[in-house]
Amino acid sequence: MSPEAQADLDQRLIRAAKANDAGAVAELIRAGGNVNAKDALQDSAFLYAGAEGFNEVLQLTLAAGADVRSTNRFGGTALIPASEHGHVDTVKILIAAGVPVNHVNSLGWTAMQEAVLLNNGGPRQQEVVRQLLEAGADSGIRDPQGRTALENAERLGFGAIAKLIRERDQPR
Repeated sequence: MSPEAQADLDQRLIRAAKANDAGAVAELIRAGGNVNAKDALQDSAFLYAGAEGFNEVLQLTLAAGADVRSTNRFGGTALIPASEHGHVDTVKILIAAGVPVNHVNSLGWTAMQEAVLLNNGGPRQQEVVRQLLEAGADSGIRDPQGRTALENAERLGFGAIAKLIRERDQPR
């Protein structure tokens, strides 16, 4: 396949992933589409599916060799926006696939920090934080303002998340 034809196939794959069209994604992967190729926004089929909670597409990209350490335009892994959005099942898939739980993006935030700072502290966010903690996430990593995830949870009034972090951080 020529480089131009490969690039076209890869871009069609990304568009199909962004449309959450698992059938087309599977077909384009079988045709040789690269799940790690990126578009002008630095999204790959894998990164976008992870960020948006498109789990069927995500599983297809993982089966096709997605680079779990790849990063988006914000220097973040797929786990960071998945955590921010409270995609509980997606977070589980990404952790199981080996996406680093303590990766810090170019904004200075981890998946845990985004789960706390950029949502409402509700049940889905609580479950995401629990999963991250169980996977070994370091709640002591500070954001650009120097705050830990616990400090942010307390400051925002997210008592249930603060309790999860405190229980995990207590010496046993």
